[in-house]
Amino acid sequence: MKKALVTVVIPNYNYADYVGEAIESCLRQTYPDIEVIVVDDGSRDDSRNIIEGFGDKIRPIFQQNAGVSAARNAGVAAGCGEFVAFLDADDVWMPEKLEMQVAAFRADPELGLVHVAVEEIDGDGKKIGERMNGGEGDDVWKDLLLFTGRGVLGGGSGAMIPRAIFEETGGFDTRLSTSADWDLYYRISRRYSVGFIGKPLLQYRVHSSNMHSNIGVMERDMLLGFEKAFSDNDAQTNEIKRVGYASLYQNLAGSFYRAGDLMACIRYSVRSLTARPANIVHFIKAKQPAVKKRLS
Repeated sequence: MKKALVTVVIPNYNYADYVGEAIESCLRQTYPDIEVIVVDDGSRDDSRNIIEGFGDKIRPIFQQNAGVSAARNAGVAAGCGEFVAFLDADDVWMPEKLEMQVAAFRADPELGLVHVAVEEIDGDGKKIGERMNGGEGDDVWKDLLLFTGRGVLGGGSGAMIPRAIFEETGGFDTRLSTSADWDLYYRISRRYSVGFIGKPLLQYRVHSSNMHSNIGVMERDMLLGFEKAFSDNDAQTNEIKRVGYASLYQNLAGSFYRAGDLMACIRYSVRSLTARPANIVHFIKAKQPAVKKRLS
């Protein structure tokens, strides 16, 4: 039996309203050499019936709730593709996404990751915006640490990664949820060049149930992600450590402001200014602190 070239992993947790559409977008891909693995992470809604309704078109895995990182890792372990690609159960791919990403790797086999531009949609699928400013090249790790806006787009739904590199860098850290993609992309971009396709090939859904709307978990995850990033005392990372932390604190301040937690907003604003007084310009100009929905 011929092995699929691309393993697609869809982690799902209580997204019965959306997971069917996500699966269908995979099955409509113009690149045919794929396997679709749906890992249901202990859903308590009608997800199982919807997933099983696709029959042998997909490979379902049903596990006890262990978190999105464990679900993604389980999907990769069950697959055999040379490349792995992830799609969150509430997002949708455009038909040519995988074909264009495989072509990018064939054009430059040294790439460690290829991601795509993003069309943001609301809960009903209506377009509300675009993100076209993806990072590429050898310094994307700096963009991720400094929050330049040119990081890896699409959170857990936009990237394709060679399986060998996914395994070499350790996969998703199961201690993390909201920043697990950021953490993995940082580790990959620290070692490899990143490719970017400047065409919106992912519809990323913005709605109240997004994992990144849990500010407290995002705070914990990003602080741990930064601790990991700077733990090796590498000269290049240490050079931007102060500015990186100042940018992280600035973003957390904005997130807490939007969540209505003014004390946490003030706390992180002070930390940002202490780490980098020049950030006062941001706080003066902004009518409210900038909020980043996806930190990756």
